[in-house]
Amino acid sequence: MTLVPIGRFSQMTRLSVKALRLYDEKGLLIPSRVDPTSGYRYYDLGQANRAEAVRILRSVEMPLDEIRAVLDADNPEPAHKQLVAHHERLTERLAADVRMLEYLEMLMKRKEGIMPYAIELEDVAPRLVVAARLHTNLRQIGEDIGTGFGLIIQALGRESIAPAGPPLIVYPDMIDNETDGDIEVCMPVDRAISGDSNVYGRELEGGTMVTTVHHGRYQEIGLAYHTLTGWISEHSHEIAGPPREIYLNDPQMVPPEDLLTRIEFPICSEPG
Repeated sequence: MTLVPIGRFSQMTRLSVKALRLYDEKGLLIPSRVDPTSGYRYYDLGQANRAEAVRILRSVEMPLDEIRAVLDADNPEPAHKQLVAHHERLTERLAADVRMLEYLEMLMKRKEGIMPYAIELEDVAPRLVVAARLHTNLRQIGEDIGTGFGLIIQALGRESIAPAGPPLIVYPDMIDNETDGDIEVCMPVDRAISGDSNVYGRELEGGTMVTTVHHGRYQEIGLAYHTLTGWISEHSHEIAGPPREIYLNDPQMVPPEDLLTRIEFPICSEPG
């Protein structure tokens, strides 16, 4: 067995000394020998193949724990499944990047005065809803929305009340990458509900709304908000309440690119 010091092994494998130390700590690439006095690491030349595999998998952003599972698997089938799963993630990420470039292009068109969304002014009647209020963040919002609607469906079932329209969410707080906030998950109903500690009934305010419909993935709805708030500002209106998203079709029934989301911004009926 031929051992080489970490510096030379780093040059051979094109992995930095810092990376090699991390991979040692994570159990990905453990030195063949560590000097008990100096703590200096030595590697067997036969470890170069494993090092190359680690380097390639890290270059395509596979998480360290998954790399270890792939390389340590005795059976090639689980390793293959892990690689296929990561390939699917990379494919979806590439598609998302392409969509973001298209989104950026739409933003540029908005800057040039080309309106990517049809804007309408509507008088909306008050709506009786069953609601659940949750505190959330961007990392958890999808899961929390599912929890909120689950609580509502359970409450409706207990009282044999059917939904009277598509579900919606009110956003009283601004939620972004740095800021948590509250959301109010709502389901329209045609009669009052007694409710409990998690779910309550209320009348959702009506009034004059600036509205548009976003066609596509929920994650790409930002341009619709940008267009609506820009229109409100350009026409000297004042926002009179939190925005609402109304989900016109079911994400379990249509592909993401066919989702329809109506956005409503309450405004003062007369320009400011």
